[in-house]
This record gives sequence, structure tokens and C-alpha cells, in this order.
Amino acid sequence: MRTVLQRPLAIVLALALLALCGCGKTGAGRGSGGGPAGELAPVAKQGAVSVATRNTTRLGGADPAADAAAVARAAYPGLTSATRPQAAVLVDKGDWQAALAASVLASAPASAPILYSEGGTVPDVSGQTLEAMHPLGAPTLGGAQVIEIGTAAAVPDGELARALPAAAPAVTAANIEKLLVALDRGSAPRQVIVLAAGMDPAMAMPAAGLSAESGAPILYVTPPLVPAATAATLTALHRPSMYVIDPSAIGAGTLHRLRHFGHVVPITSLRAPAAGDAAVQNAIEVARFTDGTFGWGVKEPGHGLVFANATRPLDAPASALLSATGDYAPLLLLASAGRVPPALVDYLSDIQPAYTSAPQFQPVRGVYNHGWLIGDESAISAVTQAEIDSILEISPRTQSSEEEETSDSQVE
Repeated sequence: MRTVLQRPLAIVLALALLALCGCGKTGAGRGSGGGPAGELAPVAKQGAVSVATRNTTRLGGADPAADAAAVARAAYPGLTSATRPQAAVLVDKGDWQAALAASVLASAPASAPILYSEGGTVPDVSGQTLEAMHPLGAPTLGGAQVIEIGTAAAVPDGELARALPAAAPAVTAANIEKLLVALDRGSAPRQVIVLAAGMDPAMAMPAAGLSAESGAPILYVTPPLVPAATAATLTALHRPSMYVIDPSAIGAGTLHRLRHFGHVVPITSLRAPAAGDAAVQNAIEVARFTDGTFGWGVKEPGHGLVFANATRPLDAPASALLSATGDYAPLLLLASAGRVPPALVDYLSDIQPAYTSAPQFQPVRGVYNHGWLIGDESAISAVTQAEIDSILEISPRTQSSEEEETSDSQVE
């Protein structure tokens, strides 16, 4: 289990520089909010949105393109060859299923950031970020620097692109799996994540981070059928483990058909989600889930955590890179900008770091949680950020008599 032993000070400092570069002013580079490659460029139309508290860092802006760009620049400042990606993914923000399936490309070995296009255009924030990162080129894709998925937008001059055409969700996901195998020099995955193509996008959001962390591609079914493209991929993978999020959206008949291709493991409840904060609880279940070496299994303190608004499904792929690098953070959801749902409060309290208030136990010897908040205050309010910060803070706890006896014997 990965443990966050220190707060990511270097990243916070870099983001502070990022905010200073923004300030809503026109830089010396390419137009409003932009800077030349080799500088920490702003990542939102009004300048970088990067507010850090003791235990949280906010990335992004008012829309998914700004959010994706902010995450990309946090992971890849582009100032050295080591901080430039092999390739970046450019996907049309009008196709959330394609964007979600593209999340697996954030996994090793590609570790590719996702950026958004809009129809036939590349928003300024995406284009500036792509230029500033200046991808090195993926050797296994003939040196391609940009992977275009379902978009007709032209990449910046001089960038070599590899394109996957727009298609039905199942076909696009199958094509992304083939691309993943090519990036990994022919190594095929042994696990996949299966979703219903028509499911509630908020319920599908946690698949993005899980796919990025595990390297398990996302495949789609269209109940009651297993589409031909999905069936062909599963057959070629020779009975992989299939992990299902929100199996109620897939249905018993389709789950039965999937068992012909391998072992089916529901990650979340087989029952239909209850009304209310169903997406919030679903994300918590995904964060807790583990099956051998697969899954987050986050049931104790010492982790990175990504927080996004369930009404902004494109923020899940945008933040996928935070699940596959840095402090490897699962995605958690808020149902609204101004409230931390009770279920999320309970979960965060369960994994809140603590240290024993005794001389031989100091907080510097403890572990820490860190939260990445995606989007501006229309996604997650400042008050909500403060509440999350408080719950993530390491805190003292009273030592029980049994613990005192144990610690005394260890000192002796």
C-alpha cells in the first residue's frame, strides 16, 4: 500500500509559481493567460486557479478543459526532459465515454495526460498546455506526441499525432485497449473494468482513477448485449478478470453473458443504488475495494485523495493522472459544491491520520493524507475545501492504557 509520508511541498511550491504567472494578466507568450514553452504557464482563462491549504491543493478552473490542463501541468511542468510526457491524449469533451476509456492511457508506461478538444477546435488552455509540455514522443507509436481520440481538431504545428476515429463507445474502448498494448510493447492486461455504456456518468466516474492506477482498460457493454468489439477484446485477452462498477446498470443477463469470457467481480453493490448521494457512496466503495493486488484498498490513513463534483463527469478523466503518479489518489465525489456529504465525512474520518499524544510519539513520525480538489468554486466551494482540509489534518488521540503498557515495554 502506498503511503504519503510527507506533504507534497515541491508540488505546492510549483503551483504557487503557477498562480503567480497567472493573475489574469497577459503574459509575454501566446495571448491571454499563456506563456511560452519552458515556463510554468497559467492553465485557466482568468489565470491559474491554484489554492493550497495545509492538506489540500485545488487544480483547475471553470470547465473541464481548464481542469485537465491544470492536472497535466502539475504532473508535467515541461521544464526538463524528465518533466515532459511521452505523449498527451486529446479527446473531444463531447464524448464522455471515450474520455473515460482514455483514462487508462494515464497508467504506466505511457503516463499520458488527458486534454480536451471541443468539436474541431483546441481550446487555448489545451493548446498552450500541449505546447508547454512538448511531449517527447512515444517510441512504440512511431514517435507520436499526441494521441487523438474521436476528435477532428488539429494539433499544434510540429506535433506528430496518432488518431483513433470517433466510433461507438464499445468500439472506441476496444481500440484504446489495442493502443494500450502497443504502448506497453505487446504486454496484454489481465484485468479489465466493465461498465454499461448508458449508465449514469456520475456512477462511472471512479473508473477513471482505478483504470489509471491499475492499467486495466475500460470496456463497455450495452445491456442486454455484449457488443462485438467488447467480446472480441475479451476473447483475445484469454479469460481476464472483469471488474464491474454499478452492476445493476448492466443487469443480471449481461453479467451472465460476461462470465463466458472470464471471471466477473462486482466492485460495488449488485443492488440498484438508493436515491440521494448514490454516486458519493459508489466512489467510496471503489476506493475501499481490493481483490488481491487489484483495487485501491484505501481503508487507513496515509493517502492522496482526489475530490471532484459528481455533476462534472469529465473531471474524472481530467484528474486520472493524479491516480497514476505522485501520491496515487483514488477519486471521491461530492454531490454539490457547498456540502461534504455525510457518507464522505464518515469515510474521511475513518482514514484520518492520528498520532498518540505521548512524548515518544510525535506527528512528524506519522503519515498524512493530501487532497487534490478539481475545479473552481462552482465545483467545490472554498468552505467545502476548508472542511475537507480539517478532516484530512493529522490529529492527536488519547493513548489507551493497553497502548501505554505496550509503548512502555517497547521503551524498556
